[in-house]
Amino acid sequence: MKRTIIKNANIINDQKIFESDILIEDSFISKISKSISPSYPNTKIIDAEGNFVIPGLIDDQVHFREPGLTHKGNIYSESRAAVAGGITSYFEMPNTLPNTTTIEELNKKFNIAKENSIANFSFMFGGTNSNLKEILKNNISEIPAIKLFLGSSTGNMLVDDLNSLEDIFSNVEIPIAVHCEDEQTIKDNLKLHIDTFGENIPISYHPKIRSEEACFISSSMAVKLAKKTGARLHVFHLSTAKELELFSNKLPLKEKKITCEVCIHHLTFSDEDYDKFGSKIKWNPAVKTSNDRDKLWEALNNDLIDVIATDHAPHTAEEKQNPYVSCPSGGPLVQHSLVSMLEAYHQEKISLEKIVQKMCHNPAILFDISKRGFVQEGFYADLVIFDIKNPWKVSNDNLMYKCNWSPFENKTFKSRILHTLVNGNLVFSNGKMIESAMGMKINFDR
Repeated sequence: MKRTIIKNANIINDQKIFESDILIEDSFISKISKSISPSYPNTKIIDAEGNFVIPGLIDDQVHFREPGLTHKGNIYSESRAAVAGGITSYFEMPNTLPNTTTIEELNKKFNIAKENSIANFSFMFGGTNSNLKEILKNNISEIPAIKLFLGSSTGNMLVDDLNSLEDIFSNVEIPIAVHCEDEQTIKDNLKLHIDTFGENIPISYHPKIRSEEACFISSSMAVKLAKKTGARLHVFHLSTAKELELFSNKLPLKEKKITCEVCIHHLTFSDEDYDKFGSKIKWNPAVKTSNDRDKLWEALNNDLIDVIATDHAPHTAEEKQNPYVSCPSGGPLVQHSLVSMLEAYHQEKISLEKIVQKMCHNPAILFDISKRGFVQEGFYADLVIFDIKNPWKVSNDNLMYKCNWSPFENKTFKSRILHTLVNGNLVFSNGKMIESAMGMKINFDR
């Protein structure tokens, strides 16, 4: 049996911060106690030196681009970046090429990840206007959710037939995760701006094209349909204050039928940043106003918003330099998601306990993940050790994304990830990848 002891840890877990040691035996946390002494030879000691230890982050929305788009990123490259950023488990989206809309393609992804993913993994299964029978073939203990694009984004997966949507909502037992933007509204707005600017629309008009109205029409339709059918709905990447009226914080997460999340970029940037960052902050849904951003923060802290994710979606630097109409939306974020939120902690926008709740505990609860998301005896030893006051500057030299750019280039973060353990294996330590083992397929208690 392989044993590791983490000494002198300040553990953040379940709304508490406390000093303790952690004994790891093989892949699991076997003991959490004030003082644990090695009672077996060859026990590895990691001295946390009073730094914080948290559960590994669970990112429920990433695009790692494999198969079919591997010039942008792949499961190996982006999972390395993820564990360097403290993410130990991820759910990858189905808009790869081919789309993950058949069991055959899903199994191909699982096989790639088993060989190449440093972090733990699962894949959302894509819904279309015509694949309900294939959706229902899934083993619900193997996938986190069904993903529906209710607005077109990267990949041709738009679901716009209302009868098909209602059939999916009525028949699927597991969460249905949705990208909500109204297609017709976007098309009308785009035509108006092309008529004015041609294809070289200034990036600053992106939130006018993929507008508040487009988001609200779509997300309100999805919520209405979920209430009608009783479906378990999870709305991805809220970007507007107006959408918040669709959600409630009156029930504990486990009892909620309709949940939502916010992404790092919608908490970080606003439309005032387009002049500085240009297409590097072109996402779908668009980064909107500073008021929207402030209201998203407020909703996150009062539990109206349940989860923080990245929507990590790399494109090459060359692709991001295209004119507006052909410039893809999305950007790389997994390496910098935790340190971004720790930066917000330094700015007194959020507590450390709330960060752990939204990035570790809640994804595990929401998707019924087996034995992950908490620092708890009997759970997998997915753990992150970070120094809250250890500044470092983002540069091309320390980026781990295959696309090799970031909207955070040249930014100095106040906090630093020191170590990441995945299933008890130290895979990242003091700025270097160790890659001592591959991640595992995530199981769901259903």
